[in-house]
Amino acid sequence: MSEITTKSYRLLGVDPGTNTLGYAILEIRNGQPQLVDLGIITLQKYLNHQQKLKLIFQRLQQVIATHKPREMAIEAPFYGKNVQSMLKLGRAQGVAIAAAMTAGLEITEYSPKKIKQVVTGNGNAAKEQVAAMLSHQLNVKLNDESLDATDALAAAFCHFHQSKNGLGQEKKSNDWSSFISKNPDRVK
Repeated sequence: MSEITTKSYRLLGVDPGTNTLGYAILEIRNGQPQLVDLGIITLQKYLNHQQKLKLIFQRLQQVIATHKPREMAIEAPFYGKNVQSMLKLGRAQGVAIAAAMTAGLEITEYSPKKIKQVVTGNGNAAKEQVAAMLSHQLNVKLNDESLDATDALAAAFCHFHQSKNGLGQEKKSNDWSSFISKNPDRVK
């Protein structure tokens, strides 16, 4: 594995879930994203919700320790009719965020619609369309049976595109504190 330099960094993408949680690691090298790892954390066999949350926290900490990403992009829960499912999903997301926060990662949340829009150009795209587009964009073979992992990859890919202007350059910030920190010699 190559050493991470200033021209290279890693992003963690997470698709939260209490039965299956997807994760993906993208390495950005010279402004180009490359898939490093992709997987799922399977939790169906555990009946206790607290045990599932603990395992999400521990397993994501392991992924973070192994791959050392600097940022995490996570899919936000979308509104559903089942309130109990929404609460459980929100807890899974919160635990994933806590795992990233304890490791010092910057965290950005994206709606499913935003992720699909950035990856495919269509905010209503099917999961299979998202997987096909990522496979093409990253030049990798993605397995259709782990769409939760593909959704996590889509979150990381979305974050890469949202935080860059497409030329591998950082987006310009419009606030004074960013300007001052980047240009201390221009402050009088």
